[in-house]
Amino acid sequence: MAIPATSSNGTETPKAKILIPEKVSPDGLALLQTSFEVHEKKGLSPEKLLEIISQYEALIVRSETKVTSALLSAAKNLKVVARAGVGVDNVDVESATKHGIIVVNSPSGNINAAAEHTIALMMAVARNVGASCSSIKAGKWERSRLVGVEAKGKTLAIVGLGKVGLTVARIASGFGMNLIGYDPYANPSLTTAASVSLKPSLAELLKEADFLTLHTPLIASTKGMIGSAELATMKPTARILNVARGGMIDEAALLDALNSGTIAGAGIDVFTSEPPEADSPASRLIAHPKVVATPHLGASTREAQENVSIDVCEQVISILSGQLPRSAVNAPLILPEEYRTLQPFVTLVEKMGSLYTQHYSPLINNSGSARQSFRTTFDLTYEGALTTLHTTKPLFAALVKGLLTPITSSDGLNINIVNAELLAKERGILVNEHRSRENEEDKPYSSFVTLRARTSRSTSHARDIARSASPAASRITAPQTQPDQDDQVIQGFVSGNKPFISRLDRFKGEFIPSGTLLICRNFDSCGKIGFVGSLLGKAGVNIRFMNVAPLHEEEYREGDAEGNEALMILGMDRPVGDDVVKGLISAEGVLEASLVTL
Repeated sequence: MAIPATSSNGTETPKAKILIPEKVSPDGLALLQTSFEVHEKKGLSPEKLLEIISQYEALIVRSETKVTSALLSAAKNLKVVARAGVGVDNVDVESATKHGIIVVNSPSGNINAAAEHTIALMMAVARNVGASCSSIKAGKWERSRLVGVEAKGKTLAIVGLGKVGLTVARIASGFGMNLIGYDPYANPSLTTAASVSLKPSLAELLKEADFLTLHTPLIASTKGMIGSAELATMKPTARILNVARGGMIDEAALLDALNSGTIAGAGIDVFTSEPPEADSPASRLIAHPKVVATPHLGASTREAQENVSIDVCEQVISILSGQLPRSAVNAPLILPEEYRTLQPFVTLVEKMGSLYTQHYSPLINNSGSARQSFRTTFDLTYEGALTTLHTTKPLFAALVKGLLTPITSSDGLNINIVNAELLAKERGILVNEHRSRENEEDKPYSSFVTLRARTSRSTSHARDIARSASPAASRITAPQTQPDQDDQVIQGFVSGNKPFISRLDRFKGEFIPSGTLLICRNFDSCGKIGFVGSLLGKAGVNIRFMNVAPLHEEEYREGDAEGNEALMILGMDRPVGDDVVKGLISAEGVLEASLVTL
């Protein structure tokens, strides 16, 4: 029977009921029990859970309980599903969204654990802890063979300066280490506060590193980012650490570098496949005397588990009290009729944002270098039927999610309508939303969306930001300003509920933004398609589709093959390495290339 509570008008109302079928920390339970009726029912069968779920307003789980569509359909009173951890693979998030149920998790509860484990591996590698332990347990006393190095005065190079990377920097600063970092998306004020000196390129970073640690997400541009060529530029006394994601280091190349003395050691917590297969490069790395290895323990501390329990319990309290959560995983509640209109455009705008981040930053050009082009001021223009909607906040949130997810996924950050404005403000991103009803009759589709990245913010926009103290300062509906010739433009539409890109910068051509894409800018002349196809064929890559996007009519010059350019968009069955991309741009007439995963 529910415990009664007294409402504002003096009548008694039952307390909201919370079901917890898995272990939650005592401190988290204590937070809930002050205001709610909490039922701990460990070991529930799926059938029993389905039978009783309609009684509860909140469900708190870890990884064992499967929150299925059928369960959510039966949960008539459920307002929130809280996952005490980072992943939500055991929760049907799409179904929860359709039922108006908020799904929350705890993406930041393990930040300190991961950072400390990085430092632990660094010190273990520096002082030969693994080899020393094995030696003394074998009855040996090899002091002279196991002389290590100190951290003080050494240079720690950090790739990826998100929450974990900056926490590592702050801890390492206490050792008296010199801190350098590479992250094209880093917040300069935060890196300065952490005493990290930013380097303009990964190459510059590697040659100065005594210790190198990686803290980036695993995406197309970071997969295999440390290979033979990169390791060859490092000091022979350097040591490399990875507590982020397996696959960012070429394990075979690292094994060769250790065997040849190219670098001095490694501390590895994550691997390409887990657990590693017998006799794989990862298994041979684990067995290597210069490697300290752990089985993906970055987040495995009692404190981290306690932190996630308290975090999700606090969020449940906020939601049941009518407030917003910190880490909502799913989309917001909107009117059903507007949801049907918005849903395919939410997908489109998110793809446009992700395409922007991956295509423009960095972009490899024919000088062999990476051109940093990421901007932070955007115009998002809606045309056609979208101009009649009451809210476009889901589209704004989708853009921010698309822009940031490729560069923040290692932090476990979930970006949605609840936190999009705040995250945009924290990252210095300004989005000006516009509704345009001009020339609607000339458009072949009922609604278009145009994303325009500007080189600078107008004076009027700067004044708008200064006047607003709320997170909404990052989201301004402003009069349409005149486009600049240096603007970066992506335009798209929806047809048959499928998203299409119809314009990329100065080029027009329709393609579905999905899968692995190779985008090449080249002179519009004979032989370019054949060259690209041949090179990819030699690399064993199958081309699923290809689209050639010519210049817009106003820029095209008839008969001028050397002056005209085109864009090649190729859908591939798998990503390709940087060597293939660089091989493309080494050809005469291929100007730039980027690899994108959508």
